[in-house]
Amino acid sequence: MGVVTAPKQDRSRVTRQRLLEAAVACLAEVGWAGSTVSVVAERAGVSRGAAQHHFPTREDLFTAAVEYVAEERSQALRELPTQDRTAVVAALVDLYTGPLFRAALHLWVAACNEEQLRTRVTELEARVGRETHRIAVQLLDADESRPGVRETVQGLLDMARGLGLANLLTDDAARRQRVVAQWAAHVEEGLRDHG
Repeated sequence: MGVVTAPKQDRSRVTRQRLLEAAVACLAEVGWAGSTVSVVAERAGVSRGAAQHHFPTREDLFTAAVEYVAEERSQALRELPTQDRTAVVAALVDLYTGPLFRAALHLWVAACNEEQLRTRVTELEARVGRETHRIAVQLLDADESRPGVRETVQGLLDMARGLGLANLLTDDAARRQRVVAQWAAHVEEGLRDHG
């Protein structure tokens, strides 16, 4: 019996994963309005019935996609090597200019108008925000017991998010590099022990 069950569970897990990846890709490319269960199922190469078996409603599918995006973003951060602070600043900015951030952003916008999504997205983003801050503190080797250090790290994350927003409309790589270099200098100064 166990021999029969395992492959079915594996197939089910693979199907779920494909649906989540397709949902994230759809959101990043066509936004909430164009991301229906049918569109996602077709993109994932899964029947609509199979999609609804895993996610009975559109909100279920995209809430799971939010969780998936949140975990992927945290995982990407956790996997950053410990390196010099300039590289960490650049890596944090990269995180906010990729497809995961773009998908998350479409969900935030949809959540403004979709009551069922708003609570779920708000809770998740609060959790992701705390996790991102914690990981950034670790990567930057920042001592938050010192005045201004917490705000320096938060300012960096807010700036990275702003650059991510600017990047949605135009590829701003050249300007972004200059801003990252300047911010890296600010961060270095803000985290330095002046005692």
